[in-house]
Amino acid sequence: MRLGVNIDHVATLREARKIKEPDPVQIVGLVEMAGGDGIVCHLREDRRHLQDRDLELLRQVVKTHLNLEMAATPEMVEIACRVGPDMVTLVPEKREEVTTEGGLDVVKFREHIQETITTLKNSGIVTSLFIDPDLEQIKTARNLGADFVELHTGEYANAESEHQSQQELEQIRSMAVAASKLGLRVSAGHGLNHFNVSQIARIPEIEELNIGHSLIGRAVFVGISEAVRTMKELIAQAREQR
Repeated sequence: MRLGVNIDHVATLREARKIKEPDPVQIVGLVEMAGGDGIVCHLREDRRHLQDRDLELLRQVVKTHLNLEMAATPEMVEIACRVGPDMVTLVPEKREEVTTEGGLDVVKFREHIQETITTLKNSGIVTSLFIDPDLEQIKTARNLGADFVELHTGEYANAESEHQSQQELEQIRSMAVAASKLGLRVSAGHGLNHFNVSQIARIPEIEELNIGHSLIGRAVFVGISEAVRTMKELIAQAREQR
């Protein structure tokens, strides 16, 4: 199972002071040397953390796999086609939200998302849709021609009881199976950390986990290399126990 490390919050720390450090580009080598399988970043419309220059430098520096999260807007599509990340993950975006609050509604916005996917794939970019673990959303994603679906794990991560946690886990598991049977590749992410990742990592159909905030937070205490290595070990152990 691959681990994509979201580095947005290195830029969040920089933007808190509006200075030049810490530089999110500098963390890439440490993440990759520690075993990270890819770098994930989200260029938001309001540029609250990552900036355009960061993305351009990341494209030059990343040696593994660069996954750009973005809204399906004309500006972002133009940037993606120009910069050429390995993958684009289309996500919902609200200026007032602190972090992404749920999956992209591909059923509601199917025509616009179809156009976006077509443009990205014509530029040779693999496309992923960040969606809730819902069968209708998955079927629509497949019909729109997406390569991947990334299942939103926020409800599982934020569950307030063991019963709710297990319900959300089973929903994710069953939707991962459904997506795989429809020919979609499956990843997952949002709210995952060193304490709750193992059960998600045991789902065979999920081939990649994208994790950011908890890794950067842990890195404050132990360093990014140790945070990534420990996460990779937890994932590997979980895969062996499935």
